[in-house]
Amino acid sequence: MKIVDIRESTRPIRSDIRNAYIDFSKMTLSLVAVVTDVVRDGRPVIGYGFNSNGRYGQGGLIRERFLPRLLEADPASLIDETGQNLDPHKIWNRMMINEKPGGHGERSVAVGTLDMAVWDAVAKIAGKPLYQLLAERYGTGTPNPRVFVYAAGGYYYPGKGLDGLCAEMSSYLERGYSVVKMKIGGATLAEDCARIEAVLKILGPGQQLAVDANGRFDTDTAVAYARALSDYPLFWYEEAGDPLDYALQARLAEVYEGSMATGENLFSMQDARNLIRYGGMRPDRDWLQFDCALSYGLVEYLRTLDMLRENGWSPARCIPHGGHQMSLAIAAGLGLGGNESYPDLFQPYGGFPDGVKVRDGYVDLPPLPGIGFEGKADLIAEMRTLAS
Repeated sequence: MKIVDIRESTRPIRSDIRNAYIDFSKMTLSLVAVVTDVVRDGRPVIGYGFNSNGRYGQGGLIRERFLPRLLEADPASLIDETGQNLDPHKIWNRMMINEKPGGHGERSVAVGTLDMAVWDAVAKIAGKPLYQLLAERYGTGTPNPRVFVYAAGGYYYPGKGLDGLCAEMSSYLERGYSVVKMKIGGATLAEDCARIEAVLKILGPGQQLAVDANGRFDTDTAVAYARALSDYPLFWYEEAGDPLDYALQARLAEVYEGSMATGENLFSMQDARNLIRYGGMRPDRDWLQFDCALSYGLVEYLRTLDMLRENGWSPARCIPHGGHQMSLAIAAGLGLGGNESYPDLFQPYGGFPDGVKVRDGYVDLPPLPGIGFEGKADLIAEMRTLAS
């Protein structure tokens, strides 16, 4: 048993949208295929992975550092103790040979992309959905394939006024979402309050709105927004300031009694631990958004979950960023609080397997081997072009 090839391609996921910090007109991601010599149903097992939106493709790092390390390794050194499957932890350690501590930037995205493909292959070799495999190895033994999802959107777009914003949010509610999210910080506070109030008016019973500043604010602006947002029944106030400004986050906890959310731009267990130690986050109401596809993958995410438990946090307070099926599988297998979803953006990489519908804010994951990419026709078609 061995990895016989690893392929990478940089793919566009461009859009004319923008948040408070960046636009997505030149956004890319890396798509990878990990080809093994294991045969199932007459075909070699291939694991697929890609990185989440917002950090661009990582082809250079993958091709120059991480891919060669794996292909040059003794195949036996990457196999688990049973001899019947790959070992994601050994593979992760091999990728990180000669990498110094710290510097959790673009390399964490490259490793996370490959790690996703490895776990997809491991679950396929085992003949199980990844969420089942994770529940058996690291969870309670029994997964819960019913996962909460919320609809992320509400981006700034040329010519998009309040009517367009409300029409977008209404479309998500009509598709079964109970929580929708919109961007703030790309306009004035008064303009953003008007946008928030317009969306709140269209919400029905049991429906909520979250807002996301994408790290735009300094402390004074973040606090000013917090005081204004306190007037609204929001699901959460997300990433007000720079993700590494833990003092700013702690200051918000002093003035904002509602739920806060952050963590999507923290790319290691160590950075996540600093947020918990110094960021004032409250385990009874706040949400953590660490995204395995950007932060060294599931191997590192397991360490992050262990750290959270040691600090009194439940995995149920984690709702990852990214809107991809890998985090859905982790949520179902390890008891996370849910997952982000982009109903109309970053396709074909986001979303759910074909036929899966959102009902009352939840989706039910089908029992597909691996992460479940084969259940999404447009996505698996693109993946197979890379592997063929």
